Amino acid sequence: MMFDIEKIREEFPILHREVYGKPLVYLDSGATAQKPRQVIDTVDYLYRGLNSNIHRGVHFLSEQATELYEEARERIAAFIGAAEKEEIVFTAGATASLNTVAYAWGDAFVGAGDNILVSEMEHHSNIVPWQLLAERRGAGIRVLPFDEAGALRMDLLPELVDERTRVVAVTQASNTLGTRPDLRPVVEAAHAVGAVVVVDGCQGVVHGGVNVREMDCDFYAFSGHKLYGPTGIGVLYGKRDLLEKMPPFLGGGDMVDTVTFKKTTYAPVPLKFEAGTANFVGAIGLGEAVKFVQQFDAAEVEAHEEALLRRATERLTAIDGLRIFGTAPGKCAIVSFNVEGVHPYDMGMILDKLGIAVRTGQHCAEPVMDHYATTGMCRASFALYNTLSEADALAAGVERAVRMLRN
Repeated sequence: MMFDIEKIREEFPILHREVYGKPLVYLDSGATAQKPRQVIDTVDYLYRGLNSNIHRGVHFLSEQATELYEEARERIAAFIGAAEKEEIVFTAGATASLNTVAYAWGDAFVGAGDNILVSEMEHHSNIVPWQLLAERRGAGIRVLPFDEAGALRMDLLPELVDERTRVVAVTQASNTLGTRPDLRPVVEAAHAVGAVVVVDGCQGVVHGGVNVREMDCDFYAFSGHKLYGPTGIGVLYGKRDLLEKMPPFLGGGDMVDTVTFKKTTYAPVPLKFEAGTANFVGAIGLGEAVKFVQQFDAAEVEAHEEALLRRATERLTAIDGLRIFGTAPGKCAIVSFNVEGVHPYDMGMILDKLGIAVRTGQHCAEPVMDHYATTGMCRASFALYNTLSEADALAAGVERAVRMLRN
């Protein structure tokens, strides 16, 4: 399909509403993206006409729901370049995916005296699970820092990765700085010492996409709601040989083969990690979101988002006292900023009254705030449905807020 921004916007019903009597300018897609009509209609249809638990029924509704669920797994596997659909585990979100690795793989393969390397720009979901693992197992946490532009210090890898490194946790694209680091040296350094690489792909899968086999990461996590899909659904990709070696994280129905009081055996991957009633509506809805994204040429989407980033950056940097955090080359369409003498919460509240939705605060990335010695930032995060006029509206709104707050 040709990339026609007006036609695309027609597919997102919420973009046509007003907020405080102003047209909605939604610039918070990094927190959660809006949903296209085909995702909304699919979720509605599943509850109205096909609601039935998957995998356990022989009746029509169950069989149809199961078929759609597994088709969604196949589509997502192809979308991220997995070798087979069994490498796709459905979870409650990226946080659940990362915790699954930290518990199921980490408790089995990380021990006292080992170390875990985490980048300084990570979302809390790719920090806290590793801290908890380190506490449980007596391991240490090491930090790969970034420079003032927001680029990871790859030159420090040789002194941070050694024979006791078991895990390297890194983002594909920073949710705060927009940085998209070249992960090849990270993967090479980790694999050279037998460590696994765990990638937070929440922003990366949306902005630029991924081929996990080309990346050669061992685990990859992302959330459906940032990829134009439903909330409460996420994906964990894992290389099959690693998933096979990992014990289950949660126990219950559907993840077992046989159960006796003497011994329980487990279902094959990926079902081994999908205990209980799966969020089949969310998974099928995510499959529809992927189908929606696949309509467009990836290069056209990337060019559109780059144009949005360029326009917003040019307009915002012209504002006196405004600083953008994260200026590394090749960053994705995320702009975090502060204005001297203006609290980010005040900025966000005024923009809200103008109909402009941005995110304010620490963005679940407190170490990034500490790096820049600030307590919070304003963040505008763009998506394929945003327009250049919305980037202009952001800058005009910031200018108006500055005039109001500095007087």
